[in-house]
Amino acid sequence: MVLNDIEKLLEKYDLGETTLREEQALRAYFSENEVPEYLKSYRLMFQYFEQTKQEYTAKEVPLKPKKSNVYKWISIAAAAVLMFGLYISKPEPVKTDLSQLSQDEKELYYKTIEALDLVSTQLNKGKQQIGILDAMASSYNEGVEKASLLGEFSNTTNKIFNTETN
Repeated sequence: MVLNDIEKLLEKYDLGETTLREEQALRAYFSENEVPEYLKSYRLMFQYFEQTKQEYTAKEVPLKPKKSNVYKWISIAAAAVLMFGLYISKPEPVKTDLSQLSQDEKELYYKTIEALDLVSTQLNKGKQQIGILDAMASSYNEGVEKASLLGEFSNTTNKIFNTETN
């Protein structure tokens, strides 16, 4: 094979674009004794590939991995601990009437109601301001729609008067 063709094939080989026939031609070329000095590294590479094809191992490779039951038992134990914890911890009965609360609990209740009322008031103010922004957004969207109609009108008049710009 001509050296120029071999160099082209090597470029294709380095890019991973060779066919099986081309790779076979490269292997045949590099199995010969006459190889230029600058291609000796390729010769060593192809000789290595030929040697590794002939290697084999007698060691058996297991196809199915060994399954461990440890994780299954850990998950069962965790579920049992969770169920045991739920069984043992009984929640306190909830007081539903203000008359059942102590004086400190009543004060905390009223302070909480006051704080929640303040938060509610501030949230309502924010909601009003968002309503204003929503109205502005809808006005903007209407303007965009009208501007697109203007573009359609311009296209139509250009077609009528044959004044299309390229």
